[in-house]
Amino acid sequence: MPARSLHGFLNPSEPKTKRFWILAPLIGSLIFIVLYVISAMLYPGGSHADAHSKGFSWMHNYWCNLLNEPAMNGEMNKGRPVAIAAMIVLALTLLSFWLLYPKLMQFKSTSRMIVWLSAFLSVISISFLSGPLHDISINISGFFGLIAMAGAYIGIYKNRWYMLFAFGILNLLLIAANNYMYHSGNGMYYLPVIQKIAFLSCLLWMCIITVKLYNIRVYDRA
Repeated sequence: MPARSLHGFLNPSEPKTKRFWILAPLIGSLIFIVLYVISAMLYPGGSHADAHSKGFSWMHNYWCNLLNEPAMNGEMNKGRPVAIAAMIVLALTLLSFWLLYPKLMQFKSTSRMIVWLSAFLSVISISFLSGPLHDISINISGFFGLIAMAGAYIGIYKNRWYMLFAFGILNLLLIAANNYMYHSGNGMYYLPVIQKIAFLSCLLWMCIITVKLYNIRVYDRA
């Protein structure tokens, strides 16, 4: 996919302040995590494991529970506005990454458009998580997300970032385990934990790539 190796476009002399915008996905991820924690702290309680529990359980609650207007214990969810704000920040963060990544990795125009379109459709699908189309939203978002990630893996491998490539494969395995549990019903007790691990792992992977690109100045000659 990349038109050429990144190493041919290094310019260490250019001030990093001129390319601070490259860190947008990292900054967005940090803001999202802060909002996630705040919304969890405001969540009154209730989970699939115990509808009468108090507070947000990192073991039993899902991210989607924070988006519910009434919490699972029937009380008004004061954390919902913060969770919605976190969702918006997450969408913008993912879009910024998938807009920057193909460009900075020197993807050819066709490949770049495929990744951009797939990422856009994946992110848009996330906005329906809190409604009746929850399951369909997850499946559609996952399908287009995998296409975008495939492009990322190819770019990473071609530029010999083998550790990041291996990290990406680990994320795929975590996502596969998450989907298997969700659709098969096996291991549902552990699914909320696997979901959080997979989600944080993917965010960390994205942030590491972001920092790496920030430290490498590439010129877009497409």
